Amino acid sequence: MSEIAGELARVKGAFAQPTLTLLHQRQAPVVITIFRAAFGRSNKPIPTARLHTQVEEHLAEIRLAGEQDVPTGSGREICQRWMRGQWLVRSLDDAGHEVYALTSHAQQALELVKNLARDRATLSEHRIATILGTVRRFNSEANPDRSARVSILNAEIARLQLERDRLVEGADMVGATEDYMHEGFTELLSLISALPSDFARVEERFATIRGEILAAFRAEDRPAGEVIDDYLARADALMTATHEGRAFEGAFMLLRDDALVTQLREDLAALLDHPLSDRILTDADRAEVRGTVRLVRDGLDRVLAQRSRVTATLKEYIVSHDAARDRELEQTLRQVESELMTWMATTGPRATHDVPLLPARAGVEHLRERFYDPADDLLPDRIATADPQDAPSIALSDLVAQGGPKLTTLRQRLDEALASLNPVGSLGELFDELEPSLRRPVEIFGLLHLAADREWRAEDAVEPFVAVRPDGTRRTFAVPRTPLPDPDLEKDGRR
Repeated sequence: MSEIAGELARVKGAFAQPTLTLLHQRQAPVVITIFRAAFGRSNKPIPTARLHTQVEEHLAEIRLAGEQDVPTGSGREICQRWMRGQWLVRSLDDAGHEVYALTSHAQQALELVKNLARDRATLSEHRIATILGTVRRFNSEANPDRSARVSILNAEIARLQLERDRLVEGADMVGATEDYMHEGFTELLSLISALPSDFARVEERFATIRGEILAAFRAEDRPAGEVIDDYLARADALMTATHEGRAFEGAFMLLRDDALVTQLREDLAALLDHPLSDRILTDADRAEVRGTVRLVRDGLDRVLAQRSRVTATLKEYIVSHDAARDRELEQTLRQVESELMTWMATTGPRATHDVPLLPARAGVEHLRERFYDPADDLLPDRIATADPQDAPSIALSDLVAQGGPKLTTLRQRLDEALASLNPVGSLGELFDELEPSLRRPVEIFGLLHLAADREWRAEDAVEPFVAVRPDGTRRTFAVPRTPLPDPDLEKDGRR
């Protein structure tokens, strides 16, 4: 592609932007006028119904003024056309009401028209001095040569020191000419006018990210955690890798510095109090300069609100989204489609079948209801710390009686029974011969544990174990009979 062809492609791309499509249409003066009258310089959101009414009223007044080429249709239809042209955007405010706001493209068009409506700046001493000062400051902050930076700073310090000494010694002050003040105010107003569109671009970038992230959630082709990480990375990149984001961060840092904000207010007040300002600035220009700090604050608030809205939307979607329910719905629709294909295969092309739009309403005679009782949510009374002196005295023997099986003693009694000349035949018989302190219900588990350790097999028949509780009461348990081996028979077998 030749150089001229590439330039033509870039120019066509610029003309395809919504900003130039707005200015290039025949009705552009009327549309720009309505935008300026409705939204003003602050671009505060307007409720949808109110803007529809305002558009109809403004168009009626413009027709009475003799203008023929005006948009046709109701206020709602015109606003919808402007939305399709990407000049208006509709969203929800904090209260959940629908509002309109100008896009960054429309604000750029307003800014361009506003600059053209002012007196064109011409070549002047102020403009050349501004260029020289900007280049000098830019070089002092960006020059990689340390000695060059030091030289620039030394020259600036010497110049400022010389001017300070001259004023301290009582020399005549050189006042600014009217042309100089006019040029300065023109450039200042131009910079201030560009702020709303800059903030609007950051808002729109966040809205675009929100739409893309929600689309990724609905697609369900990636885990939710990966989508959230992508959103956080893109939000961080928006603030650091784009011109709009870096401008937003700079403005945010400015407003966090109370000293800089105070200095900005004082400097603007001093400029407005200048004797020549009354002859240069109109009332609207003075209001615009005076409201610079408020304009920056409002822009920051809208960007932060948009970012919070994105985060809240993602949180609400994550909390309320039920993937299992969506899969059930998808399976149901697939079943319906399968049944429909089966029905179509056995019927003609003109066959009909009446299907109710909604299922029949279920009739319920009575539903149990329980109203909310605030007493149910009362906290229980705080547990009071008991006095140790009021605690009952407990003997060690009582604590031992409530403990687990006495395995050591039971093992000794079991070994004595096996070594006896007349051994017992089973664990139940051994249990019955024990003293009451070893016939607690828990001792039954102790004997069974010892029998399992020695790999003694239990029979299918059961035998009674008459247990004695620590309080003297008795309880009979039916336990599978476990016979004890005869040591003498085992010796004979080994012989």
